[in-house]
Amino acid sequence: QVQLQESGPGLVKPSQTLSLTCTVSGVSITTDYYYCKWFRQPPGKGLEWMGAIGASGSTYYSPSLKSRTSISRDTSKNQFTLQLSSVTPEDTAVYFCARGTSVGYGYVNRGQGTQVTVSS
Repeated sequence: QVQLQESGPGLVKPSQTLSLTCTVSGVSITTDYYYCKWFRQPPGKGLEWMGAIGASGSTYYSPSLKSRTSISRDTSKNQFTLQLSSVTPEDTAVYFCARGTSVGYGYVNRGQGTQVTVSS
């Protein structure tokens, strides 16, 4: 059974870097043809794709977030990580990790999501 679980602080101060980790079990994050991804959904707004990392380690980012986003992975721990720098209150959202067979919005498996609030 494939499971994804997000972890990280629920509260981040403005201008700091948000860092979340997704721990994957039941399948390797380097499985061919699969992408590990991050999404977020701000309160009252739609789902936003943030970026992805492919089986080979190639990364892909939303153009609107590219300058502030970094996705990396630790294959020894079967984890991948999101870092979002220079956060503002507008980055407050439910963040979740997922995996799928395309770079973009589709996914096969996802985590339950974690609330991150940006506030001083």
